[in-house]
Amino acid sequence: MAELRYNPLLGDWVMVASNRANRPHMPKGYCPFCPGSGKVPDDYDVLVYPNDFPVLSADPPEPDPVATSLYKTAKSYGQCEVILYSPDHRKTLPELSVDHIGKLIDLWTERFAEMEKSPKHQYVMIFENRGEECGVTMPHPHGQIYAYPHVPLKLRTELDNCKHHYEENGTCLFCDMNREEKAYEQRVIVENDHFISYIPFFTDYPYGVFIVSKSHKTALTDFTSEEKLSLASILKDTTGAMDMLFDKLFPYMMVMHQRPVNGENVEDHYHFHIEFYPPLREKDRIKWYASSEMGAWAAANPAAVEETAPRLREAYKRYLEKEGRQS
Repeated sequence: MAELRYNPLLGDWVMVASNRANRPHMPKGYCPFCPGSGKVPDDYDVLVYPNDFPVLSADPPEPDPVATSLYKTAKSYGQCEVILYSPDHRKTLPELSVDHIGKLIDLWTERFAEMEKSPKHQYVMIFENRGEECGVTMPHPHGQIYAYPHVPLKLRTELDNCKHHYEENGTCLFCDMNREEKAYEQRVIVENDHFISYIPFFTDYPYGVFIVSKSHKTALTDFTSEEKLSLASILKDTTGAMDMLFDKLFPYMMVMHQRPVNGENVEDHYHFHIEFYPPLREKDRIKWYASSEMGAWAAANPAAVEETAPRLREAYKRYLEKEGRQS
């Protein structure tokens, strides 16, 4: 079964996909994403792989006959793809070269541009789950792309607040955030010509980094080749710093926030950025997203950002030393 069920309390849709319960854990001695598996080409750099257990599809089945005038259902239109970062089973994002990550960004851009062509798609989200703490069952380096038939609630809320800020102040909220963070300096982790990485003032995760474009652009398709290479560099450096923080593979959920597709023009007030939701608060301690966060969407950060940002910045310096680069 795959369908959408409407939540009238939140004005949002829940995706129901019982087929995903059968997703496999990593088979011992075998990876479908590795060359030689018969599932992927024997030679590739980065690759689009069709999701074997999609929650959204171009030709979804009819919903179960359980809808009423109060409880609405809808077909689960959309698209789900897996993006393989590398043929090397053990290489994660910060271990790839900047040029290789550049190829990954080009592929993300290509898939975003293709998915936005469908009038049934309203939002295209590029994301990565990394580490067992985030529920990863296939450790081969990969991310995913979902094309939703609606704009999910959290993104609608963000878009609405950006629009409100623009109407009140005549400025982009993210451009203003960039200025605030650069002026304060202590929460900034990495900066290059076109992007800035910082743990924002308000994050609900101790190491909840944002990577934000310095130029006011809304999607990957807006960036020049130079800007995309700059994004590749800051992705490598930011995730590399994370791995150095506790000297272990750092788990995270990484989500790319871009403009909606086939909807309202948000060019004046919205801004491309990437958000990280890392569950670790210490090397062996999880920051649980518990009852208050889930029940009230009332975030609680167990550590002040002004304490955690210097630790991550120091880890970034050690990452540069490991790479043989100067800070």
